[in-house]
Amino acid sequence: MKLIIISSSVHIENEAQIVTKLFEAGLETFHLRKLAWSTQKMKEFINQIPEHFHDRIFIHSHHNLADKFKLGGIHLTSTHKKRKLQTWLMIKWIKLKLPHIKITTSFKTIGNLLDTEHAYDYSYVFLSPVFDSVLSKFQSGFTEHSLHSALNKTKLNVIARGGVDITSIEKANKTNFKGLAFYSSIWKTKDPVTEFNKIVEKFQDLSISIE
Repeated sequence: MKLIIISSSVHIENEAQIVTKLFEAGLETFHLRKLAWSTQKMKEFINQIPEHFHDRIFIHSHHNLADKFKLGGIHLTSTHKKRKLQTWLMIKWIKLKLPHIKITTSFKTIGNLLDTEHAYDYSYVFLSPVFDSVLSKFQSGFTEHSLHSALNKTKLNVIARGGVDITSIEKANKTNFKGLAFYSSIWKTKDPVTEFNKIVEKFQDLSISIE
């Protein structure tokens, strides 16, 4: 399964340094989601991270920086996808000119997962919100049966997002998710790196390999 961390949406002191430590601890995929940031601020953040980790970063905005910094990929938000022709052309251009850059997006319904029109455009997709962050149960609208059925039928690699914490790992694996995206459970702790290490240990305890 993929283990992904999404950046905090609020200011975190020394966040770039923390992200670097997460990479050093083994994190393979980091989504830099700072939709209010300027291009310059994004550049400054990425420049604080050692170059050999840049291919593990996916950005949700200022996509032109993906080629400049040789990043791992770009994430298309709902705003991007509303511009259908522009998005379609961008995907085609990236796949032709920048084949090393992966493309991801987000969905909010099971129905989206069964729409195969653009299934091969994306390396993986987020489905959210999947879990109740308080009860560690599936959110209203999602049942284990419906999710398991959809995840077995879809051609997409689906990552669980929303309410994901260390207690979600076993359930997500049994339901056939291809990975989990951690957010609050990382950034609301006093030590994100220690929490990440606990998550890795949990994967190991459950004999689930991490991508």
